[in-house]
Amino acid sequence: MSLKDKKILIIIGGGISAYKALDLIRLLKKNSVEVKTILTKSGKEFVTPLSITTLTKNKTFEDIFDRNSEAEIDHIALSRWADLIIVLPTTANFMTKLSIGKAEDLATTVLLASDKDILLVPAMNVRMWLHKATQKNLKILQDYGYHFIGPEKGEMACGEYGEGKMSSPRQIYSYLKNYFFEKDFVKNKNFKALVTTGPTREYLDPVRYISNESSGKQGYEVALALQKLGIKTKLIAGPSNLIDSKDLKIKKIISAKQMMSEVKKSLPVDVAICAAAVSDFKPINRSKNKIKKNNSNFDNIRLEKNPDILDYLSKNNKARPKIVVGFSAETEDVIRNSKVKIREKYCDLIIANDVSKKDSGFNSNYNKVSIIDKKGKVKSISRNKKSYIASTIARIILDKLLVNDKNIN
Repeated sequence: MSLKDKKILIIIGGGISAYKALDLIRLLKKNSVEVKTILTKSGKEFVTPLSITTLTKNKTFEDIFDRNSEAEIDHIALSRWADLIIVLPTTANFMTKLSIGKAEDLATTVLLASDKDILLVPAMNVRMWLHKATQKNLKILQDYGYHFIGPEKGEMACGEYGEGKMSSPRQIYSYLKNYFFEKDFVKNKNFKALVTTGPTREYLDPVRYISNESSGKQGYEVALALQKLGIKTKLIAGPSNLIDSKDLKIKKIISAKQMMSEVKKSLPVDVAICAAAVSDFKPINRSKNKIKKNNSNFDNIRLEKNPDILDYLSKNNKARPKIVVGFSAETEDVIRNSKVKIREKYCDLIIANDVSKKDSGFNSNYNKVSIIDKKGKVKSISRNKKSYIASTIARIILDKLLVNDKNIN
């Protein structure tokens, strides 16, 4: 994968590892990458604007109030110009600023105004990296969608050994090659996905219905994460308070029958993710009028099974997606029950979560899940925001798509 003509903005922070930015710039320029830089006030203590400008053949930006470039608003122009933004070294202090949305200089203002992916390259003492405050900020920034490479384990400038050493320019360059390869690959392949989310409602009469506590938030976040990776995604959503997104195609339904119909219309797709909490049963007969309290019909409500959407997608040989993912909402024996489900449904992955927990799952912005594959391998994700969990799920799905495509070709 060539990086020729890619545009990368490098923000150079304060830290002894700042000198490595010069090696990275040299490596990128050697491979025909256009590079622009922002040098922070603390970064200037370690490298000079003259060194950077000599290597990039471009102006080194420093001040948010630059009288020499009044025609452009630098923090907007620079963020729009770049294909990717890199911050190195990313110090503990810089992570804190980003985690609270501070915009006090050109560097932090560019990042807050950016609509591009941002790669953070941490470098700090091992104790600083492992500190609870830094790890908390790491989770926040991952949830915001920042990408990370490193830190590595090794001997640091302070003489201590451990996790905190900045990734080398070669490692960063390899990351960039993979990043742009995937971006271009997904774009050229035109992958498509459908995601179901939210509850369904099965009406007993015009007033009452059978449903559940699902908010639809996890499926919504998964759909957004897939879309962000370049996979054209359609979200089929049951009744919920989800906010419409201009970046996502959303089809709203009410009943399981409507959801099944919409799923069939959406095929073929490469990926299907069934995150919806579909009502298992529906009344055989729906009353046209409200059933009164003293009506004996309440004692004789007969139910029948709803169509199994996950089962249909997994076992539909003609239009089966390359990857089918189910969700398993359990209240006991979560892993064991979910492993049974993945075998019965013939899907590729099951996302298992314990919905009995009050601090995660239904009607929460947080979740705690286990991702189980066909071989029974379990990857657990500790309690985190649903957006972060969605990004992890989307990343695993993209990796599987890439592997599948290589095997076919």
